[in-house]
Amino acid sequence: MSKKKIIIALVTIVILIAGSFGYTVYNKVYYSNTSKSGFVFIKTNATLDNLTKEIAPFLKNEDSFIWTANKKKFRTPKAGKYQITENMTNNDLVNLFRSGKQTPIKLAFNNQGTLESLAKRIGEQIEASPTELFKAFTDKDFLNQIEFTEKESLGIYIPNSYQFYWNSSAKQFRNKMYEEYQKFWNKSRLKKAKAQNLSPKQVMTLASIVHKETARNEERPIVAGLYLNRYKDKWPLQADPTIIFAMKQKYGQDFEMRRVLFKNIEDIKDSPYNTYKTKNLPPSLIAMPDISAIDAVLNPAKHEYYFMCASVSKIGYHEFAKTLAQHNLNRKKFIAKKNKQGVMQ
Repeated sequence: MSKKKIIIALVTIVILIAGSFGYTVYNKVYYSNTSKSGFVFIKTNATLDNLTKEIAPFLKNEDSFIWTANKKKFRTPKAGKYQITENMTNNDLVNLFRSGKQTPIKLAFNNQGTLESLAKRIGEQIEASPTELFKAFTDKDFLNQIEFTEKESLGIYIPNSYQFYWNSSAKQFRNKMYEEYQKFWNKSRLKKAKAQNLSPKQVMTLASIVHKETARNEERPIVAGLYLNRYKDKWPLQADPTIIFAMKQKYGQDFEMRRVLFKNIEDIKDSPYNTYKTKNLPPSLIAMPDISAIDAVLNPAKHEYYFMCASVSKIGYHEFAKTLAQHNLNRKKFIAKKNKQGVMQ
């Protein structure tokens, strides 16, 4: 074989080897390597190994992903919730987790009666732990800055659905909720609160009582109007939910009451939440009111009711009365029914 032919053969071999290597590299980097679509959650400070374990169920070839990540000098994915789609390439995957272009989550909460239960509920939906969240909720510097006490601060968190990133910190969640609280108290709502001669905090407190008094949205403006009638005329609210709240404060959240008795009222006679003894509103919320309860206080029904009693004929509703005599007749029916059912406490 001539020298020229040898050179041509060697060049051909080199080209074939280079082409084969290039084709292999191209396949590893740019060919589809995901077999299905779905979401993954990548924790803060996750490593490439952590990431690989999370996305392994989606990969056709785990080794090729690791190889591509190493070639692209990718070591630290950004935390968050990410959407993986079928037929993504390794290059797509590396770029996705390097960019931090995560998918927001729809976070929701309602009826969390304490900061502890709120922290637990939120901790189920974002990366921050319940402990971190509760610490952020009760941070004294934060509360002093916004002029809230710890007991009042449950009112900052307006129950609704919100958009968040999964890796939001406890402080980011708390601060965003305070921003939402400020947006909620717009000019219209502030004007309505002023018309009732109430501050936003007082509205939230009264709304928490309305919320606990009735679960029927259509009845809440009537109940709110009744309490406002009593409050404006300097009558004790005589709201049973505040007695239940005070009893739980004294005996623990597991304490159960199916019926408020006079002995219960006497048991917590010195409590500021005993609305049978004081003519003032309680010093803070007794629950997390939903928006319908808040707006019921801001838009109360106009009537002359001062008394209410659970209805015996329409379960879940109340019988309203203008006079004590009318109320006593309703109450007599209610007590008779409870006695018949054997409900003593």
